[in-house]
Amino acid sequence: MVDDLEVWTPQRAANRLTKICDLFSSQHGGQRFPVDVPMLALEAGGIFRWPDPIAKVEAVDIPSFEGALFHNGKREKKWLLAYNEKIQSPGRIRFTQAHELGHYILHRLLRDEFQCSKEDMLSWHERSIEAEADLFASFLLMPLNDFREQITPDVDIDMLRHCADRYGVSLTAAALKWISSTGESALLLLSRDGYMKWAYSSNAARRNGAFFRTRGVATPIPPGSLAACPEVTHDRLGVKLPARTWFPHADKDAVVRETKIHSDRYEYVFTILHLARSCSVWPPYPTDQDREQKEGFW
Repeated sequence: MVDDLEVWTPQRAANRLTKICDLFSSQHGGQRFPVDVPMLALEAGGIFRWPDPIAKVEAVDIPSFEGALFHNGKREKKWLLAYNEKIQSPGRIRFTQAHELGHYILHRLLRDEFQCSKEDMLSWHERSIEAEADLFASFLLMPLNDFREQITPDVDIDMLRHCADRYGVSLTAAALKWISSTGESALLLLSRDGYMKWAYSSNAARRNGAFFRTRGVATPIPPGSLAACPEVTHDRLGVKLPARTWFPHADKDAVVRETKIHSDRYEYVFTILHLARSCSVWPPYPTDQDREQKEGFW
C-alpha cells in the first residue's frame, strides 16, 4: 500500500516509476527512451494510490515561468501540470514536465501551487524543494544504471550529445547528470559576456579545490582560456592548457583539458574542464607569518 505517510526521496520516487517503465517496455516492446512524462504524470495518482491526481498536462502562456503545478481549489482535489508554451526545445520541455511531476510526488502536501523559473531547473546541488524536483527529473529521465552504460572513458561533447539525444533532454541536463555522477575531476560552466553564469564541480574536483563561486559574485572567465577566445566557437574534443590558466594555485606542470561550445542562439559559452584526479588546486595554507602580515603586525 502506498500512502502519504511514506517518505519519498527524489531517487526513490524516480526509481519506482523507472521500474514501471522498464516493466512496460519489456512486456509491450517499443522504445524505452525518451520517457513519456505526460503519460506518467496522468498515471502517477493511481500508481501511488493518492486521491488527488494530476488530471491535465497542458502548454500555457506563462512567460515568467518554465513550468507550474496548480490544484483546482475544489474539495475533490485535482492538479494541472503546466509548462511554458514558448519553450522551443523539446529537451527543456521534457525536463520541465518531469520537474513539476517531481513537485507533485515530493511536495504536493506542502503547497497548493508551484511556479518554477528557468533558474529552478539548474539547482541540482542546492538544498531546496527545487533541487529535489531537479534530482527527481534527472533520475527519472536518465536512470543512473543506463546512463553509466553510455559513458566512455574520454568524455567529450559528442558523447554528451549522444546522451542528450537518447534521453530527449538538453545538452546541459545531460552534462549536469554526468558531473553529478562521475568519479572524474571535472567542472561544467556556463558563461556570457566574459563572466560565469553558473559553475558545477564533480565531487572529486570539489575535494581538490576546483570550484568557482558564482552566486552573487561576478566571476570573470580567465584570459588565455579557450572560453575567452572569440576566434574559437567550438572545440568538442578539447585542448590541453596549463591548469594555472583557470586555477592560479595549481602545480606549474599540471594541465587542464578544456572543451567549448558557443551558442549563437542563446549567446552563451558552454565549457567543460577536465583535471587529473590527483591535481589539487587549493591555495597554500596560510602560515603564522602570513597571518601576522595580513593583520598588520609587520
